[in-house]
Amino acid sequence: MRIPRIFTEQNLLSGELIQLEEAASHHLSKVLRMQPGRELILFNGAGGEFAATIHDVTKKHVTVSVAEHSVENRESPLELELAIGISRGERFEWVLQKATELGVTKITPLITERTEVKIGGDRQEKLHDRWQQILISACEQCQRNLLPVLHSPVQISDWLPQVKSDLRFVLHHRDSKTLPAEQQPESVTLLIGPEGGLSEREIAHALEQDFNALTLGPRVLRTETAPVAAISLVQYLWGDF
Repeated sequence: MRIPRIFTEQNLLSGELIQLEEAASHHLSKVLRMQPGRELILFNGAGGEFAATIHDVTKKHVTVSVAEHSVENRESPLELELAIGISRGERFEWVLQKATELGVTKITPLITERTEVKIGGDRQEKLHDRWQQILISACEQCQRNLLPVLHSPVQISDWLPQVKSDLRFVLHHRDSKTLPAEQQPESVTLLIGPEGGLSEREIAHALEQDFNALTLGPRVLRTETAPVAAISLVQYLWGDF
């Protein structure tokens, strides 16, 4: 039986007993119906993971005994940022999940000319919390121990001048350039638009900021398909695929 991986925001130290957060406790006791003595793995995003054993189960909380620490993080050697226009509903959440599984280091949600999702006030905070939980769940599943950095939504015009990656690509299906496989960058940024793509003005601004146009074949990819294809290619050429 697969050993569950659980994220906790608490400090972890071998030999300690800790009480897991309510959501994690509910998942272990009510969903998985785990009892004292069952093994699990804990991580808190600080690096590495801890073996653990369930010590006690109550109606609301699960207490675990923290055991030995492993330094394994399963991170790509390539620092990879995905900057993508916010799309509606499940499309964007699906991108967050798959980008995490594929090893992206940073995710920057962008507000572009064609972004239709309204961001602001309490809604932005609630969305960020929901997106963060998606990253946590994806890391629990794919065995990453370091969470991708999730930036707050930002206007594309404010973000572009801040990019410092070795190589920067803006997906542009009307161009014909492909990835320069002969280069060996340590960091890469991928810029992808929302539904409807980036505007001509936004693409031109990106090119002015030393971005390279990138085309992924002759077909126009949806906003949730393009990141998966681009990240996979970049990880194959310069990462750990």
